[in-house]
This record gives sequence, C-alpha cells and structure tokens, in this order.
Amino acid sequence: MNKCTKANKMNAYEELVKISRKIHNLEHMSSIVGWDQQTMMPQGSNDARSNALAEFDVLLHQISTDAKAAELIKQASTQELTKIEKASLLEIKREYELHTILPDELVKAKSLAGSKCEYSWREQRENNDWKGFLVNFEEVVNLSRQEASIRAEHTGLSPYDSLLNIYEPDMNSKLLDDIFFDVKSWLPSLISEIVDKQKNESILKPTGTFSIKQQKDLGLSVMKKLGFDFDKGRLDVSAHPFCGGVCEDVRITTRYDEKDFIQSLMGIVHETGHALYEQNLPSSLSFLPVGKARSMGIHESQSLLFEMQMGRGRAFLESIRQNVVDAFGSSDVFCIDNLVKIYSEVKPGLIRVDADEVTYPAHVILRYEIEKDLMNGVIEAKDIPDMWNEKMKLYLGLDTRGNFKDGPMQDVHWTDGSFGYFPSYTLGAMYAAQQFKTVETLYPNVNENISKGDYFQVVSWLKENIWQKASLLSTTDLIKEATGESLNPKYLKQHLEQRYL
Repeated sequence: MNKCTKANKMNAYEELVKISRKIHNLEHMSSIVGWDQQTMMPQGSNDARSNALAEFDVLLHQISTDAKAAELIKQASTQELTKIEKASLLEIKREYELHTILPDELVKAKSLAGSKCEYSWREQRENNDWKGFLVNFEEVVNLSRQEASIRAEHTGLSPYDSLLNIYEPDMNSKLLDDIFFDVKSWLPSLISEIVDKQKNESILKPTGTFSIKQQKDLGLSVMKKLGFDFDKGRLDVSAHPFCGGVCEDVRITTRYDEKDFIQSLMGIVHETGHALYEQNLPSSLSFLPVGKARSMGIHESQSLLFEMQMGRGRAFLESIRQNVVDAFGSSDVFCIDNLVKIYSEVKPGLIRVDADEVTYPAHVILRYEIEKDLMNGVIEAKDIPDMWNEKMKLYLGLDTRGNFKDGPMQDVHWTDGSFGYFPSYTLGAMYAAQQFKTVETLYPNVNENISKGDYFQVVSWLKENIWQKASLLSTTDLIKEATGESLNPKYLKQHLEQRYL
C-alpha cells in the first residue's frame, strides 16, 4: 500500500464528516426555504419556489449519493474508531443507503409533484374539492409507489415497510398490526365509558373574542416557561402546525381561532416539545446523522409528553393558569377545576389535530391502515373517501360522507408523499407514556413541582436520557436504557384509564 492510499484510508472517517457537514449546511438552507414557503411566501411565488426547491433537492441528493462516499464508508469501517464514531459511521451508512436507492429524476419529480399538490391543497381543502385534489394527488401516489417499489427491491421489505423504515428504522407493519390490534380491542369501549362518565359533568366553555395577539402573547409566555430558546428559534403561523428548521434555528408554527384559544395553546405546547428536543441535541454532533433525532416516533414522544402527559394534567394547568388570566382576564372559565375539565374532555371528532388523547389513536390507526393498503397496491387513491368513512364509523362512530375537508383532505402529510409517517404519532404517545411513568417513578414529587412551574426534573431527565443521546442508539436500545424496558404499550392504556376513569 503506497503512502497516499494509506493516508486516504486513515482519513476516511474525517472525509465522511466533511461530507456530512456540507449536507447539514445545505439541509439548513432547504429547511428554512421550505418553512418560508408554508408561512410567509407570497401566493404568486409558489411555482418558482417549487422549481428552486426541486433543483435543491436534486443537488442534495447528488451530494448524498456520491460514489466516493461508498468507498469512504468501506475504508472507515476498517479504522480504529471511538464508540461515538462507530455509531456515527452506522448512521452515515444508513443515510447513504436510504439516498442512493433513488434515481435523481425520481427525486426531482417527487419534489415537484409534492410542492404542487401541497400548495393547491390549501385552497382545495377549504373548498372541499376532492376531485380537484385527486388530480395532483394521484401523481404523488404514483411517484411514491415508484419510490416504495425501488426501496422494497433493495431492502427485501414490503413496499409500505420500505417507506416506514425511513421514519421508524426499528418498526415494521407486522409489529404495528399487532400493537394496533391490541389498541382496537380496548379503545372503543374505553372511549364509550369515558364519554358516558363525562355526560353529567358541567364545563364552562370560553366565549367571546380572543385576539390573535393575546393568544400569541400567551403562547410565547408558556414557551418561555418551558425553556424554549428564542435566540435559536421563533413562533409563526401556518395552515397546519409544524416544527421545522434545524436545531440551530428551530421554527414552530400554530394556527389561531379568535373564538377559541384552547387548541392553539396546546398546539404551541406540542410543537415546543418538538423544539426542545431539537434545541437540546448534542451540538458537537449536530452536523452528523448521528446527532439528529432518533426517529419520528421518538420525536413525537417529546411533543406528546409535553402536550398530553404533562400539558393536559392538572399540575401543568395550575402552573400556567396565571398566564391565561394575564392574557384574557379573570373568569370562572379559567378556574383550575374548569381548565382541567376543558383539557380532559373526551369527544369523538373529525379532526386529528384537534382530537383528545383518548380518541387520537383511532385517527392514527385509520390513516395507517389506509396508507398501508395504498402503498401496497390494495386500493387506489379514489377509494380513500369510502374507506375513510367506513373506518371513521367503525372506530369513532362518525360519518364523513361528502365531507372531504374534514375527512381525507385534512392532513398535509400525504400531499408530499410522506407515507409511513402516521404510525409515529401513536408510537410517540406510547413512548411518551412510558417515559413520563419513568420520571414519576424516579421523582414521586414531580407533579407537585410541575404545579409550581418547576419543570426541572422532567426536562433534565429528558435531556440526559433522550435529547443528548440523539441517534447514538437504536430506538429500541434508547427506550430500554431510558426506561428499563423496550416499548410497552400498556403504559398508554394505564395512563388513559388513570386520568379519565
């Protein structure tokens, strides 16, 4: 081996780090431009922006799939690496394999179709225009099936599982079918029992006008209490609430209704959970795949831990009640007992993002079963409304015939081909319940402290056991190290029964 080859071999990992840093910086730009497209971009700019993002996606894809990286990965695997570097190399290899599977032309076509479908969806949804939506959506489905077919061929997974693998590396539809079958065995009766129990409870609902400024000021004050770093992030408005940007510049959004502040406030708490995860990932690894969030299920567990496990609990509502009063004035509506009733009301509804934590899993299971059949070729896009209505009746007793706006058109996820994403929501709820139970076991006084506005025990535990671990461990090992056992859905059921019954 000549000196040059030996030097290259010894520096293979460092070369991969350089490539990862370049990808991270480009992803930073892409993410912020994408955030602008959904929040502040002028209406007439969409076609140009879509074309620009498509070119950017191709550029990123080309850098991410450079054949040089394959040789560097092979060389680096023979180097003496630290434990962190070994974990990093595994993630670099995984990311590389995920990207190299797809041809450039498919990446560009999918980006363009997704941008076009998502942008048109905003108006089509308002107009309940399923027929118009279907024109763009069928192309997104077609391209997503092409992607799924290519990924399935390379991985040996089913088409749907090959997409699920992007978001949840340790999960597959067989495991999900078993988990969701169990949930469906007890969830409908639990919903019915809770609804019957709450029938005789009187709740004072907020009335009047709650200005957007008042709601935003309230949201900002709660974000500050939770520890959001405003030097590295901001709050804005979008058609669909989301957390975007990058760990150094986290952008969260919500949407406001001047007649109801309830949903926007918890939407902000939810997205703040996502943001805190991003802002507390290890900065020394931020430009590497191993420094990113572990999976979408783990990411969702952070937002749901803050919104559901903690946020809708009596202790947290006590801690922010004064913030609510400061924003809107004193009222019997804002007494603690009534706030608890408001935020723990269980009522089957059409909209997933407005659903209570008891009915929420039904919304996710419905979407999972539809998108799995869609990607596996069992159904076509045109079949979705009938299948949606059938499952809404079965799981929540609701009729959505003709109501596309509040039915299959309500979510943004499918517009850009994010199939395989929805299971992360209920997996996240299960991870969140398991994590919060661990915190309560370790710190028996945690809820007493939360009620005083002291979230230190929760935040410090998450920072040490979830946030700072990033992707150094697999999802299974991360949860096992943090809680002492692998994913156990029983904690979600226990939590719901304890809170509501």
